[in-house]
Amino acid sequence: MTEGLSGMLSSLLGGKGGDLIKSALQMFQDGSAKQGGLAGLLDQFMGAGLGDKADSWVGTGKNEAISGDEVEQALGSDKVDELAQKAGVSHDEAKEGMAEVLPKVVDKVTPQGELPDTGSLQEMLAKLLSGAK
Repeated sequence: MTEGLSGMLSSLLGGKGGDLIKSALQMFQDGSAKQGGLAGLLDQFMGAGLGDKADSWVGTGKNEAISGDEVEQALGSDKVDELAQKAGVSHDEAKEGMAEVLPKVVDKVTPQGELPDTGSLQEMLAKLLSGAK
């Protein structure tokens, strides 16, 4: 199941996709989003006026799409630069790649429509990270 997700996400982004996915998942895992972890990341989207989209990724319905510019609006240019550098891609590739994968990753780690507790999230992200090569 997680191998299918990582393979799908990597194929969406081409050769560097796995690195971008790993960097993004590590951002969740390390809690390095402004307010920490997945909840903090989602709070950033809510604070940027994108709460309806972020809620759709967590919920059990259809995931709303997001643009690269919206990713940059929510995360900030510095965070996009950091992800790009870690993944070895350009700034634009990072924000467009995140726009493509973020809804899918959040959806995958919230299968019941709720944010998992920290232990469950760590376990799910570890499985996703080990599959995203």
